[in-house]
Amino acid sequence: MTTQTHPSVLTKTASVTLSTPVQATLYVSLCALTLWTVYFTTNPAIHDRVHSVRHHTLLVGCH
Repeated sequence: MTTQTHPSVLTKTASVTLSTPVQATLYVSLCALTLWTVYFTTNPAIHDRVHSVRHHTLLVGCH
């Protein structure tokens, strides 16, 4: 009888989590979330700094 070794759940999870498509998806999601937060904030200091950028990027309105 031969013995087969099965990768542990932790090893499988690490291989999926560290794969390039997963990393790319997480990176794009983080960037999108950051831009969304900056673009649509109601904080006056941040709003004033990115006001013109908001109007020139994809015609995002703020008023």
